[in-house]
Amino acid sequence: MEASNSLKEQPPIIEDDDLETVLLCQKGDVEAFGVLVDRHQKKMLNVAYRMIGDYEEACDVVQEAFLAAFRSVAKFRREARFSTWLYGIVVNCAKNRLIELKQRKARVRSGDFFPEASSGKEGYGYGCGCQAEPLQEDSVQERLEKKELEARVQECIGLLDDGYREILVLRDIQGLSYGEIADVFKIPPGTVRSRLFRARNSLKDLMRSRIGDFS
Repeated sequence: MEASNSLKEQPPIIEDDDLETVLLCQKGDVEAFGVLVDRHQKKMLNVAYRMIGDYEEACDVVQEAFLAAFRSVAKFRREARFSTWLYGIVVNCAKNRLIELKQRKARVRSGDFFPEASSGKEGYGYGCGCQAEPLQEDSVQERLEKKELEARVQECIGLLDDGYREILVLRDIQGLSYGEIADVFKIPPGTVRSRLFRARNSLKDLMRSRIGDFS
């Protein structure tokens, strides 16, 4: 009887391609963490950029998130995939950066803040630089039109409430499952679905008003 109860209490086994590398990190292998950075940096940078809308700020956020993950990787308990855990750290860092940016803009408007010149730093640690995507083989006009449309869409995403934006980015741009998003935010999958529904409707309304007819 006791054996059957103990089996019931065991957490479900979660398949995770990162597990072997994470275990090395938890033993103090710094190079193993570099492997995880290489593996996930592009996805995490995309999330940070979609959350913030500024490429350089997104690079800083990802650097901050990876450092936070490195410092706390020993606490990772495999209750979700490592990538899901990492998404949560990136989203939290991005939300904190958004608050900082709003405060910074408020100080600029009040005349109490003078922005510093760019430091010119590149990359975000572990030998992983933030690099622009290569140009597509489209005509110059097509590239400009595509870039303008992407900028307008990103502007609309940036106008969403934080709770809507982060779920829409993780589901519709990054392709996370409802269960994974629920793990990131510690909310029921049903709540994820309802917020996503409202987020999509809000985004459509914004795009209609700023881009034109959108269905």
